[in-house]
Amino acid sequence: MATRSSIDERVDRLSTASLRRVIDPDLQIPGQLGAGQILPDELLSVHGLPITLSAEQRARLSREELAAILDGGFRFEAVLMAGFCLELSVKNDLSDPRVAYALHEIGEETRHSRMFARVIAQTGATAKNPMRGGGRLGQWFEKRSNFAITRRPALFNTLILSGEEIPDLLQKLASEHPDTDPFLAEVNRYHRQEEARHLSFARLQVPERWEHTSWSDRFAVRYIGPVVIRELFHSLVHPGVYGAVGLPPWKTWFAVRRLPARVELLQQAARPVLRALIDGGAIVPGRIPKPWRQLCNVDRQGRPK
Repeated sequence: MATRSSIDERVDRLSTASLRRVIDPDLQIPGQLGAGQILPDELLSVHGLPITLSAEQRARLSREELAAILDGGFRFEAVLMAGFCLELSVKNDLSDPRVAYALHEIGEETRHSRMFARVIAQTGATAKNPMRGGGRLGQWFEKRSNFAITRRPALFNTLILSGEEIPDLLQKLASEHPDTDPFLAEVNRYHRQEEARHLSFARLQVPERWEHTSWSDRFAVRYIGPVVIRELFHSLVHPGVYGAVGLPPWKTWFAVRRLPARVELLQQAARPVLRALIDGGAIVPGRIPKPWRQLCNVDRQGRPK
């Protein structure tokens, strides 16, 4: 396993890379989404369902799905930044290289979030997420849940990994497809380049956070994390998206969850998270907890079935 000094050096290199590549998307990626359909049919979440949609419905669905995914990304990054800031507020050693890189990452995430908000506005999406809201009680529960996650460093880092790996896979597929809107493909390529450093940092954090965390945090990583990751994935395209194009919202959402292609996509996105936990010593091959085996469709050794 890597020593602390070697990890310090790698974190320093990530900070140097961030310094050398400062991109403000509002200035350097100023384009616009084109009119009509912006994602190809095979990348829409309903692909494979026995339904028929008009060209206008497919175009609307592509824009609503993108807006929902970016909305989820915006809120995830807000929680990530809040968690980092909470950790920094009680950090004893401010000369730690991790402090410098966390600040780099926060700065980069604020730029990503500005870009997300700009692209969401360009989609013209109108769908409301029925999973959010719920008045003051719903907002209170959401805030408490987010706070509870940020207080558990190993679980928080695991969810950071999943929150980076899932969008990375979706953006990879979209950016490489020839029928994706050109501006959207450019946005995806930019974001993936930035997030590659964030993923590296999160992977480096696994063994350190695991070594110094509590038994309840370790339990959460092993048995609660996979459940949260599954719901995080399925909530990216919420039921309101389907209602916006005239489909039954909840019935379609539950049908999409069961689509073999969507299940396989989730497994493909979750396996690198499990691999990072194994490499970081948080999960041991041969003793992989059942929730992780089910999420990733792997055996006890972590091999895909």
